[in-house]
Amino acid sequence: MGPGGDWAPLRLRPAGTFALAAAARVALVLYGELQDRALRVRYTDVDYAVLSDAARLLAAGRSPYARATFRYSPLLGWLLVPGERLGTLFGKLLFAAADLLAALLLLRLLRRRGVRAPAACAYAGLWLFNPLPLAVSSRGNADALVACLVLAALDLLAGGRVAGAAAAYGLAVHLKLYPVTHLLPLALYLRPPRAPGPPCAGLARLRAELRRLAGPDVLRFLGVAALTFLGLGLACYARYGSDFVRHAYLYHLTRRDTRHNFSPYFYLLYLTAESPWGRALGLAAFLPQLVLLAALAAAFHRDPAFCCFLHTAVFVSFNKVCTSQYFLWYLSLLPLVAPGLRLGRARAAALLLLWFLGQALWLAPAYLLEFQGQNTFLLVWLAGLFFLLVNCTIVVQIIAHYQLLPPPPPLPLPRAKAD
Repeated sequence: MGPGGDWAPLRLRPAGTFALAAAARVALVLYGELQDRALRVRYTDVDYAVLSDAARLLAAGRSPYARATFRYSPLLGWLLVPGERLGTLFGKLLFAAADLLAALLLLRLLRRRGVRAPAACAYAGLWLFNPLPLAVSSRGNADALVACLVLAALDLLAGGRVAGAAAAYGLAVHLKLYPVTHLLPLALYLRPPRAPGPPCAGLARLRAELRRLAGPDVLRFLGVAALTFLGLGLACYARYGSDFVRHAYLYHLTRRDTRHNFSPYFYLLYLTAESPWGRALGLAAFLPQLVLLAALAAAFHRDPAFCCFLHTAVFVSFNKVCTSQYFLWYLSLLPLVAPGLRLGRARAAALLLLWFLGQALWLAPAYLLEFQGQNTFLLVWLAGLFFLLVNCTIVVQIIAHYQLLPPPPPLPLPRAKAD
């Protein structure tokens, strides 16, 4: 799949494609209302009820953290406050619109990367018509908003607008902590080129690399991102106090979710829930992630979209909590990677089938545990380990068959004023 070659015959038009995608999302939102009323198993995500309750508290002048299990930035609650007047569907339609905005940003980024318009529209369709984003956003999940901010940061960065990219990135990290994993590859990407001359070694090379990390674009990005993140955090802290810090940030760093999920650590955390080793195990789970993320950043930072995709996929796969909605975090970046893949259709189809098979093997014992009350904890954990193996295989195959894009031209220097 080169930049547009194999997809050009599809002749997709953006207007019709986006209209169909919007109609599908509205239809699912309306269907969800019918299922919630008619069936025992609700369509609406439980997190949507949490966000809606938080919005109701905010509209009444109270803290959103008065709602148990609200573990987010107050900004997410404020976004849903208009729903108190416009109806309960407001938030779902807002998140569905964020899905479409993410696709528009993907389309723009693909065009920047040299993909022809019909093919770019088809690649964006990998997000627009993917059943998982369709279902998750229409159920009332807010992760598409963070995906939009990450894509906006990449788009602004590709256009040379470092400060704007940093502001979008800082806001994304404020809403969800996971984009912090992109910081190292983005900083490495923004380093100035090496000074001409013979290569140095040892401490001299280390000092030279550290000087590059203190380049003007790196410092500008880090400074604006930090100011955005800290400014929003301080504003929320001034209004909601330690509840904001404890629930929005510290909870996610020390979280030990013993409910069944895709994580390879879930069963160990479940067994050590009452043990003093449980907290240490939860912190140690970050170590494999840090090692892998550092290695990937060093190897692939020249293509920030590809590196961010790998970072997100690895972070999710090795995280101590992993649910289906987390897959959106890297699926939102997959259309940017697809033009550079040389997998071949048969291999790509086999990997996709393997990915769905891994989920199906996990869902079977998880259903028996959740709805039938059977003790299938061990089977769920083994299925999670198999799914981790599947994800690792897919990541390795993507790396092996990806054509790394050449580095973009350096940002233009400001022109000197004429005398």
